[in-house]
Amino acid sequence: MKNFKPKAWLLPQPVLIIGTYNADGTPNAMNAAWGGQWDMNEIMISMGSHATTENLNRCPEFTVAFATVDTLTASDYVGIVSAKTQPDKIAHTGWKASKAENVNAPLFDCFPMTMECRIKEKLYDSPTGYYIIAEILNIVCDDKYLAADGKPDVEKMQLITFDPIHNGYLALGSRVGSAFSDGKALKSH
Repeated sequence: MKNFKPKAWLLPQPVLIIGTYNADGTPNAMNAAWGGQWDMNEIMISMGSHATTENLNRCPEFTVAFATVDTLTASDYVGIVSAKTQPDKIAHTGWKASKAENVNAPLFDCFPMTMECRIKEKLYDSPTGYYIIAEILNIVCDDKYLAADGKPDVEKMQLITFDPIHNGYLALGSRVGSAFSDGKALKSH
């Protein structure tokens, strides 16, 4: 086995697209990988010093969409281009934005599923950024990504994950088992 020094290699890392409004009201988006579920109806995201961070300081509401194979190029673009230098970067993505129903933030038309969120708490606030704990107020899912039971079908979405080891994106695959069920095969009878 080979040993490595500590790195940000927790896998898989979601590719999260955070939607906010700039000070002039234009929709903005950034790509963030360091986020996850915090509690039953809360998420956590590590924020650096970005235009999005400034937007969140003005308004604590935002959307979080999940990047897909189809949105990969534009999702990477909003991660490498700052709204500080390209204020209307959404125009380059081809995405159409509308105001989310439950928060003062943009909802982008091309993502299968988006969470509408509000910051509940900021942790370790400093000039280099902060961590946010946010309450999920609503989840919007495009009808074409619903399963027969009416819930979102993750397999249909073709979500991507960030590979921090080789700086790449990987497509998530198909279902390989049933949680809280397959392990029962090893229980003693």
